[in-house]
Amino acid sequence: MKQRKQLKELTLKDNFMFGAVMMEEENCKRFLELALEFPIERVEVSKEKSIVYHPEYKGVRLDVYAKDEKNTRYNVEMQVVKKPELGKRVRYYHGQIDMELLLSGSDYTELPEVYVIFICDFDPFGKKKYRYTFERRCAEDTETYLKEGCKSIFLSTSGKNDKEVPKELVKFLNFVKADLNESETDFEDDYVGQLQETIHRIKTNREMEERFMIFEEMLRDERTEGKAEGKAEGRAEGKVEAKIEDILELLGDKAQISEDLRSKIESEKNLETLTRWYKLAVKVDSLEEFLNQM
Repeated sequence: MKQRKQLKELTLKDNFMFGAVMMEEENCKRFLELALEFPIERVEVSKEKSIVYHPEYKGVRLDVYAKDEKNTRYNVEMQVVKKPELGKRVRYYHGQIDMELLLSGSDYTELPEVYVIFICDFDPFGKKKYRYTFERRCAEDTETYLKEGCKSIFLSTSGKNDKEVPKELVKFLNFVKADLNESETDFEDDYVGQLQETIHRIKTNREMEERFMIFEEMLRDERTEGKAEGKAEGRAEGKVEAKIEDILELLGDKAQISEDLRSKIESEKNLETLTRWYKLAVKVDSLEEFLNQM
């Protein structure tokens, strides 16, 4: 079994580090301005909804939840493993935010603008874009929008359209994609430099190290419970998805996974084959060795 990462080995793409970095409101504000390309005066990040700062929170929440001075809500999540049904996952987040607001006493006419943002360390739609923006529009007249106040943004580290997005966004996404050694180099960008300083400060903080240990333990417990439930209910599909995620996580620690290999692993539905690949991923020392033996 692979050795668990230590806090000092994390990069921004690791969920705990991403949450800890974005809990600092200036970091979160600058990210939102970069991703959405409009100015924000200030943001308030909810620590009560973050496992990083609220370890008693039931369930391991891996996203960042914030609001700005206009009461606009933002939900941001780091996605390293390509999971099925990303669209429905976004729909769930929008629904959760609206439900929380309505249960708190808000009328539907008072619902604020909501942005759900996924930062993907892969290309979610295969179009080689750094940013994909979705909002509802009329099928019969694409210039007519529903104006429901919801937008979904996918940022991809695998984009190729550098001339269509700000260079600062490209540098940020390159920083997200970088491995540990690469992430410590000079990206010649003010915001990335600010993030690097924050990460260094977090890694040398004893309290954050303790919180990371709690976070890892909760993740293990939740994963074990989930697999046990799947077995008890005979959910073969759940077992397949869990095994795919395990394989990709193991290989991702060795090297950057190509889109072809990722697609091949994600499309495999035979549990015996996936189990064999999982055992192979545990024992090999490199991605090349895995490819040669799979």
